[in-house]
Amino acid sequence: MKKKALSLLLASTMVMSLAACGNNDAATTDSTSNDSASTTEKTDSSDAKTDAATDSAAADYQHSTLKMVVNGTLTATVDNGQADFEAQWEAAVSERMGYAVDLQIQQLDHSGYTDAVGRLFASQDYPDVMIMSAEQFKQYAPTGILWDMADAYANAEFQNRITLTAINENLKDKEGRLYGFAPTYGNGCVTYVKKAWLDALGINADDIKTYDDYLNMLVRFHDEDPDGNGVAGDTYGVVAAGFLGNEAPYINYLPEFWQDAYPAILEDANGVWYDGFNTQETKDALLRLQDAYNKGAIDPESLTASTKIAREKWFSNDQTGSSGVFTYWAGSWYQTLTDNLVKNEVDSELVQLAPIEEVAAIGGYLNREAPVWVIIDDGDGDNAREQEIFDMFIDTMLDGDVVQTLWTYGAEDVHWSTKAESFTTNAGTDSAKEYNYEEGKFHLKQSPNDPNSVWKKNHLDPALVVSPLTNGYVDQSELAAAGNKFFTDNCIDAPSSPTSETYTNESGTIYDAKMAVVTEVVTNNGNVDDAMQTLYVDVVGATIETILAELNAQ
Repeated sequence: MKKKALSLLLASTMVMSLAACGNNDAATTDSTSNDSASTTEKTDSSDAKTDAATDSAAADYQHSTLKMVVNGTLTATVDNGQADFEAQWEAAVSERMGYAVDLQIQQLDHSGYTDAVGRLFASQDYPDVMIMSAEQFKQYAPTGILWDMADAYANAEFQNRITLTAINENLKDKEGRLYGFAPTYGNGCVTYVKKAWLDALGINADDIKTYDDYLNMLVRFHDEDPDGNGVAGDTYGVVAAGFLGNEAPYINYLPEFWQDAYPAILEDANGVWYDGFNTQETKDALLRLQDAYNKGAIDPESLTASTKIAREKWFSNDQTGSSGVFTYWAGSWYQTLTDNLVKNEVDSELVQLAPIEEVAAIGGYLNREAPVWVIIDDGDGDNAREQEIFDMFIDTMLDGDVVQTLWTYGAEDVHWSTKAESFTTNAGTDSAKEYNYEEGKFHLKQSPNDPNSVWKKNHLDPALVVSPLTNGYVDQSELAAAGNKFFTDNCIDAPSSPTSETYTNESGTIYDAKMAVVTEVVTNNGNVDDAMQTLYVDVVGATIETILAELNAQ
């Protein structure tokens, strides 16, 4: 069975990234499609019979247990109302499908998702559906393990409501096959600065126009006393979830340092693929990071910090060791970061920093390629199972009403409600805020695991979704709306990720080599040319050449 063959190969080739299988299925498809006309004539009638049989089987198929793998983009976690979300999803989808459906959610750690999925597949523990980053998706799309949902997508019930059609049309390969579905566009990160720190040092955010301005601000945040605790030098300029990300767009947490460098394999204006890591632009970026690190402008924990660690350190109620700057996701996170500062009784006003000149020169902050939901193909040649999964999972996700509301806002009367109610967050503090709602008014409730925070969204961001809700349920704060507008006014699409068999198999090793260079140059004050040669070119240079040859031959 195809799954078994795939798992053996995955187990043997996986390092850090997801590994892939051979292209036997693709080769079979190609050879079939290139058969002579006489062969086609002979098989037309049998194909029609097969299609009819498949359609009949699909009509009778019941996929009563649905196993889903997801990362941290599902906000309704186990301790934050996931059981209620799951139960309400099961009730709504079971009613639609006409039989009982059991949803089994396996939520993996967000920061280590790529590695965790690789281990999952190597163990032959296949889900039915799962979310993938754009890079994961492009690695897996050619392997035959993902189901081609092009026909199901074309005939989906939500088609007459989609407003952003290009998002998924652009996911199709040259033959029109669609192996993943993006319910939203990608979004990206913007740079947030604590206004209280700016005010304490007499800095005007509008004056931060160049890299030199930006670095000077960071250095002052470290050398002086921006948090007002009477101690200079116990704070940092910026904290980040890694100097270099392990998935596209890689540089989004420290864009001011990377500027025109994009340390990945990418395509130039003439369609030629090249290695963006081994370039002068990347070396210059590493030297900027080295210089800022030596000056105390960058929190040293940024080398290994997860997104959770970085953001919690940034909005901690003890600002000693914290930073004035944090580049993180736009839109709803503008509100979330503010709320966490309020909850921790830290001055909460934030400034969204306009792209500095060097970042603006490339078009602005990077809008990542959209993550996608995929359906695992069981390889039996029968689409009945996969079509049923599409109908119950992907088609309902954008039903415009009950199920889409679950994905967007969570469970009714747990995460949101239309019932009359009043509640207060941060009661007894200067940050206390009262909420009062009349019967029938849609509103978000207090977070299940934190009564001092108001729930914001579940998985789908209502500002990014490709097909909006039709039930009128809208609850977007002024900050979130302002954040989305700020990002869309100041962003450019990130470069496309490569698709190559060797890259799929070796991306983990390549990332390790990159991080060895970053660590040596930035934190060990190493020579950038020597580190690039000995830790990168000598280690993975031949592999990179193979990848480029594969890409440029396509």
